[in-house]
Amino acid sequence: MDGDFVMQSITGRPVDSTRRRDLHVAIIMDGNGRWAEARGLARGAGHAAGAVVVEPIVRAAPDLGIARLTLFALSSDNWSRPASEVDGILELMISWLEARTDACREEGVRLSVIGRRDRLPERLLVAVERAEQVTAGGTRLHLRLAIDYSSRDAILRAARWFNVHAALEGTREGFGRVLSLASHAGGQASDVDLLVRSGGEQRLSDFLLWECAYAELVFSTRMWPDFDVAELTRAVDEYHRRDRRFGGTHAAREKDVG
Repeated sequence: MDGDFVMQSITGRPVDSTRRRDLHVAIIMDGNGRWAEARGLARGAGHAAGAVVVEPIVRAAPDLGIARLTLFALSSDNWSRPASEVDGILELMISWLEARTDACREEGVRLSVIGRRDRLPERLLVAVERAEQVTAGGTRLHLRLAIDYSSRDAILRAARWFNVHAALEGTREGFGRVLSLASHAGGQASDVDLLVRSGGEQRLSDFLLWECAYAELVFSTRMWPDFDVAELTRAVDEYHRRDRRFGGTHAAREKDVG
């Protein structure tokens, strides 16, 4: 076996140690409702099936070189959906957090939530705060759930606050820090390396717009309940095949690396 492959991962294939191990991957988990409707089921059944997919994806992420994984769980625009569907999604989040927080701590997964908190039901807010406190020491993976999240709203809030933070005025880095505060992310807004969207749609849907400025985009035709570790692996492989120049040229990037 090639010497660059040093261990067998949870994905069932060797881990390539020459690849980046600090990727920030963001996923728009789309297609739950359509998956259910295609099977004659209520949309809530699709969300329930989609929640099951999260655990294997989270467990496999570190072996794929993912250090930070941000999942779009509930858009601020989703409040316009029927109340019964939204309530079902919120209940699934509560159940998932209550069931998985201790396991995440044991597995070295740090959990945090970005987005607004003033509109979340009390039980969900309690589960979020407990998860963040209990898993704060996790270093194997930083799992972020975007709940009641709108990138444009976060950018707008950050713009309103920006001039108040005079020491940060005029720099992208400074605005990124204010943006993190505006979305409860903490620290510096982390650039996304790879954005994956399931469900066949090809749009960003107001998700991490600032952070995705130079993200590689991969769109999967699979509905989220059918998404699996193999599909995530294919997306990460596609990322590594891309020539990332950040507005420059390949020759300039080669020179910088050298």
